[in-house]
Amino acid sequence: MSNIRNFCIIAHIDHGKSTLADRLLEYTGTVSHREMKEQILDDMELERERGITIKAKAVRMDYMDKNGQNYILNLIDTPGHVDFTYEVSRALAACEGAILVVDATQGVEAQTLANTMLAQKANLKIIPVINKIDLPTADVNGTYEQMKEGLSIDFEPILASAKDGVGICKIIDSIIENIPSAKIEKEGPLSALIFDSFYDSYRGVIVIIRVFNGKIYKGMKIKFVSSCAEHEVLEVGYMRIKMIESKELVSGEVGYVIAGIKDIHEIKIGDTITGLTNPTQQPHEGYREIKPFVFAGLYPNSTSEYDGLKVALEKLRLSDSSLVYVPETSAALGFGFRCGFLGSLHLEIVKERLEREFGLSILITAPNVIYKVKIGNKFTSIDNPAKFPDNADIEEIWEPYVEASIICPVDYLGAIFELCQKKRGKQISIKYTSVKITVLKYHMPLAEIIVGFYDTLKSVSKGYASFDYEHIDARLGDLVKLEIMVNAQVIDAFTVVTHKDKAQVMSHYLTEKLKNVIPKHMFEVPIQAKVNNKIVARETISAMRKDVLAKCYGGDITRKRKLIEKQKEGKRKMRQFGRVEVPPEAFEAVLKIEE
Repeated sequence: MSNIRNFCIIAHIDHGKSTLADRLLEYTGTVSHREMKEQILDDMELERERGITIKAKAVRMDYMDKNGQNYILNLIDTPGHVDFTYEVSRALAACEGAILVVDATQGVEAQTLANTMLAQKANLKIIPVINKIDLPTADVNGTYEQMKEGLSIDFEPILASAKDGVGICKIIDSIIENIPSAKIEKEGPLSALIFDSFYDSYRGVIVIIRVFNGKIYKGMKIKFVSSCAEHEVLEVGYMRIKMIESKELVSGEVGYVIAGIKDIHEIKIGDTITGLTNPTQQPHEGYREIKPFVFAGLYPNSTSEYDGLKVALEKLRLSDSSLVYVPETSAALGFGFRCGFLGSLHLEIVKERLEREFGLSILITAPNVIYKVKIGNKFTSIDNPAKFPDNADIEEIWEPYVEASIICPVDYLGAIFELCQKKRGKQISIKYTSVKITVLKYHMPLAEIIVGFYDTLKSVSKGYASFDYEHIDARLGDLVKLEIMVNAQVIDAFTVVTHKDKAQVMSHYLTEKLKNVIPKHMFEVPIQAKVNNKIVARETISAMRKDVLAKCYGGDITRKRKLIEKQKEGKRKMRQFGRVEVPPEAFEAVLKIEE
């Protein structure tokens, strides 16, 4: 059992983590050639479609070296996008080492830097790997220099091509030689860390654990430390792509536990499982509570789907513990949930998962951040723009800021400076890691980067810039509440908080956009934008008009005027009592605010 190695793969998005994991599984014989497919650990349809890893996946590989020594290699493949850093930090807590993959054609990028720092903070042994050396544009020496300069790594990197299978043998040997073996303490009281979970319709909650002390076996009575829930273990085992049942899981091993848990509220990611008769006195410290930074309202298209959305969010929360939600009501959209996300990609992925995995049809309001509003001597946190108090009552508005790290080629500096300036960014530093590559540090309002910033950055840099951010503090902002009125009624779902200088531009953009997506009614529909109780922009959707003069062929003009006046009066009454139907496309239009 001293031959257990627990390790994860960390890298920037699209540097070849999933392909490397495929080759390791093939090389160790965990997956036969017949069963093999690309991105085998990315079992979610969405992951395969987008070519990204969303969920950290654990898999066990049994390997015999050339001396006939058997090893258990527990691999955890982690995501690379900044929005899923929490998944990475949880995977690191279950490991003793990490393979750091860097693309030879791209070099060190923003998330490479962030993930390396996470691994160093967790005191993991890092094995650097330079991947994609088979490509004609690969710059191995330049990448190694960047790793030495930017990541402070002096360990000689392994040169590999995960696609062609080059260097896989060296990586396996390095894992065995350099990553410390898992600490074995079989006899002590059980202490197992929950680092993931998911829901099975037939077997209830399936918990993924790393056992640090003692052992867990079928029939054992266990207790969850934080919820104090007690259960009897029905099955334990480990993952070799599929779940394989075993007699027990002992100290150092990674595997799953099934205990017939139907109440999904009992499970908390980062909790400790211990024995009921001999509980541990030192539960695992768990994970730092993650705070969401981006908020949006999720509403079912049909009120009958509300209960389905509630159950779907509960199940999704099991496999995505960074998702936060509370019920809320909107005058325009009815009953729904206010959800907290780690970023705009996280929001997009959650929406798609709800639609695909649970068959729901949902609406999402424009994303926003938490603002601190000072009224008198009291500060109030507000995560919904519709709940903002009147401007006359507000003394100060504080908005969250981030420290953004942008790694880009020198050629695109001008365009990136312009973009960051437009987004109210303040440059903190600029550092040249090589003749061609620079690292920029900016302090920026979080609200400016949650909608479209990443896409615009990729566009202005022809796809070469990479981006990462870290939350710092809240700062005073000159902000205003922008409300949209349709037929003289404020639609709370369209309310946004924006900078004073941008309010006019955004008002015109929103009113024009809504004019194009809201269908014509039998009466004239005014669309107005209101800032500080003043109307700053207006568009009008003309009424659908029946030709009341069609039957008048000839005759006196007064008869025609009388018919037109009668029609006008009817339209006036209709507008007074008529209700404007706002289609789902209108809410989606607000999501895509482009400057």
